[in-house]
Parts: sequence; structure tokens; C-alpha cells
Amino acid sequence: MLVVEKPEGLDIAEFQKLLKEGYAPSHRLDKETSGLLLVAKTPEALDFFHQQFKERKVEKKYLCLAVGNIQENEGKVETLLGRAPGDRRKQKVFLPGETAGGEKREAVSEYRVLERFKARLDSPSSARRDYTLLEVSPKTGRKHQIRAQFASLHHPLAGDKLYGFKNQPTPAGLKRHFLHASYLKIPTPQGGSKEFISELPEDLQKVIETLHHANQN
Repeated sequence: MLVVEKPEGLDIAEFQKLLKEGYAPSHRLDKETSGLLLVAKTPEALDFFHQQFKERKVEKKYLCLAVGNIQENEGKVETLLGRAPGDRRKQKVFLPGETAGGEKREAVSEYRVLERFKARLDSPSSARRDYTLLEVSPKTGRKHQIRAQFASLHHPLAGDKLYGFKNQPTPAGLKRHFLHASYLKIPTPQGGSKEFISELPEDLQKVIETLHHANQN
């Protein structure tokens, strides 16, 4: 088992080229998402970890900054998720019984609020914008799950150009979507488990520090 901290800006195909022959990522992170990534060292290990993800035995947590004030301190988001008709890049949340689009799969995420901010926008305007820092635990592993689900709740992730509102303001200094894979708890073939924690990288930590400063003004 190998767990690495993937930097933002590196997609899985590029990451695969950096690994030793025979090593393979056991799951995926979007190109702009940073954080913990599990790597299998053998085909047997890859099969084992894929089965753990399939059976929902791997515990994952992400830190993300959502646009707006999410009022509930904790909650669960349960949706159907599938490819968005007309835009192959995106996933879409579908209503039960909705017939448009192709295959739709269950997507479940739990979240808790860590902090709320009201900050000035990165513009000459004196307007202010609410943001909510969340810890999100996806219970399923769908493509763009967190990004698509919170966008459907009208709380897209800060900096998300694909799922964000048109002309969505961005916190000062944020150059990508604010999403970081911060925690993994992984079953081992020996019957135990291992835990891994990753702190916010410097670029996202600076955004939080800027929001703290703006909150005080």
C-alpha cells in the first residue's frame, strides 16, 4: 500500500506515468483536486482495494469551500447522478423518475460545517459574499460527486468553473476549485486498517486566512 499527496493540476493519466511499473492508482481525483490518493503496488492489491471501495469500506473525507451560507450544521445529500445531457464533461443530479440522460446511479454524501465566512468579493465593489467550509464524507464514489451535488443545492464549490454559477465571484487568491482529499481510512489485506490525514495545501490555506481577515473587517 502506498498513499501519496497528489498536487492540484496533475491528472490521473499524468500521475500514472510517474509511478513505478506495476503500480496503479486505486481510485481517482479530479485534476484540480489535491490530497490523498491510494496506490496499489501489485495487481492483487489493486483488486483488493477496488473491492473495498465497491463495498464502501474505505472511509474518505474532503475539505471544501462552498458558496453561500449552508444553514444546517450537518446533513446528508442523497441523489441520483448521471452524465449531463448535452455536456459530456459534467455530471447532473436527476430527480426520481426523470427519463432524460443515460444511466443514473445512487450518490450519497454526508457533511458537517466547520466554519462560515462573510467576505468582501475580489472586486472594487463593497458587496459581500457568504462561504461555508465543509468536511464532506462521500459514501459512494461517483464522478464529480461532491461538486455536482452541492451545485444542485445552489452551493457550488468556490472556484469551480464547470459547476459554478455564471459570473460566480471567487475568494481572493483562489485559482482552482476548493476541494482537498484530507482523510483516508483503508482496510488492509491482513484484516486491520490504516488511517491517513492531509492538511490543506498552502494555496487553500491562504484562501482561508484571507477569509478570516475579511471576516474581521
